[in-house]
Amino acid sequence: MALPATKPSTQVWVQKQTLWKRILAYRYLYIMLLPAIAYYSVFHYYPMYGALIAFKQFSITKGIMGSPWVGLKHFEYLFGLDKFWQVFWNTIIISLYRLVFGFPLPLIMAVLLNEAGRLVFKKTVQTIVYLPHFISWVIMGGLLISLLSTDSGVVNNVIRSLGGEPVGFLTDENYFRSTLVWSMIWKEFGWNTIIYMAALAGVNPQLYEAAVMDGANRWRRIWHITLPSIRSTIIILLILRIGGLMEAGFEQIFVLYHPGVYNSADIIDTYVYRIGLTEGRFSIAAALGLFKSAINFVLLVTANRLSRMMGEQGIY
Repeated sequence: MALPATKPSTQVWVQKQTLWKRILAYRYLYIMLLPAIAYYSVFHYYPMYGALIAFKQFSITKGIMGSPWVGLKHFEYLFGLDKFWQVFWNTIIISLYRLVFGFPLPLIMAVLLNEAGRLVFKKTVQTIVYLPHFISWVIMGGLLISLLSTDSGVVNNVIRSLGGEPVGFLTDENYFRSTLVWSMIWKEFGWNTIIYMAALAGVNPQLYEAAVMDGANRWRRIWHITLPSIRSTIIILLILRIGGLMEAGFEQIFVLYHPGVYNSADIIDTYVYRIGLTEGRFSIAAALGLFKSAINFVLLVTANRLSRMMGEQGIY
């Protein structure tokens, strides 16, 4: 005799009871999670309320709710500006350069360090390469000016001593974009290397021993064991990087750029800073920031969906 089907209300009640039991069982972990929830709620989710000014003619005296609605007027205005499309494509190009040249380098460095035999050498190199991460862009900007300045920079002094002409790394539009990308890679690739090193620490050494017994050389072990073992980490970092494609590095560019290189280095974030804070056009700046965030969101969801379609776990 078949048992009667469980009512939907009973199933929901059982699920709630199970949920509360799990929360009670892991209550200390949830307590530890509270500061992170509070941080993101106060500094990330609550400020999203201010995105309303992108659809209003914002006035400081009237406030957000008191300002009149204008719909998509600010977006139409932006899309009609040549300057908007210039900063948009500058952002895309700089971000793609950083992705293409900057994403593989930490992985290569991590694999090379993982293959290094001497622990002292490995720790020394690892410390040297991730040290620039802890230097602020203000200080790093001063270092780059000292190194790359046309008049008294160390690099250009060497070029002059060899009989060449000084190169305007920071003043010429043809070189400034490349200078941005490679200085960003120099500063950050060591820190990203640590993530891959942590993933490589979890690879079972018995796999390498078995591969050696089968006659696999070093390159075969890297290709068939090392890289597949950390593939999920590579995919997750790639998804996050694609999801932040419209983030081209505001701090770095703000420290280094000047009106002479606006045509090649002015990005969405620096443009928002100028029209929002210096010109007081808050609604247009908010519309531009919201447009950038929407693109990042679409890219993140798309990259995650593609990774799941290829059999990877993704970030959610």
